Amino acid sequence: MRIGVISDTHDNVGATERAVSCFRENGVETVIHCGDFVAPPTIGLFSGLTLHGVLGNNDGEVAGLEAAFDSLGEGSTLHGRFADLEFDAARFAVLHGESLDDVGDHAESGEYDYVCYGHHHEREHDAVGETVVINPGA
Repeated sequence: MRIGVISDTHDNVGATERAVSCFRENGVETVIHCGDFVAPPTIGLFSGLTLHGVLGNNDGEVAGLEAAFDSLGEGSTLHGRFADLEFDAARFAVLHGESLDDVGDHAESGEYDYVCYGHHHEREHDAVGETVVINPGA
C-alpha cells in the first residue's frame, strides 16, 4: 500500500490539485493530511482516495469539514486533533504539530513507526530511533 502525506493546504486549490495528481500518478491509495485544510471545499479534490485527517489550528469550520469527509466515503475519516492509525502493520501518529515537544514525545515513545505532522510549513524527514518523523511542509 502506498500512503501519501500532506499538510497545511490552507484552501490552496491549485497546490492541492497538484498534490492529488502526484498521489494518483504514484499509485497512492491512502492520504494522511496533518491539518489546516481551513475550509471544506478542497476536501472533495481527494475523491477516489481514502483520506485520513486531523484538525489544525486554522480548521474552524469543523462541522463542514466532517460533512466533506463523510461525502468522500472510501473509509475517509476526520479524526479530531490526533490520529493513531495502522496500515499494513505500520503504526502512524498523526497530529498538526503546533508543539514540537508533542511531536518529539510521540517519536521517542517507540510506539509508532511514523510520526506525521505539519504546522511549521518546513519539510522534515528524520528518524528518532526506529521511528520516521515526517513533515511534508506546506
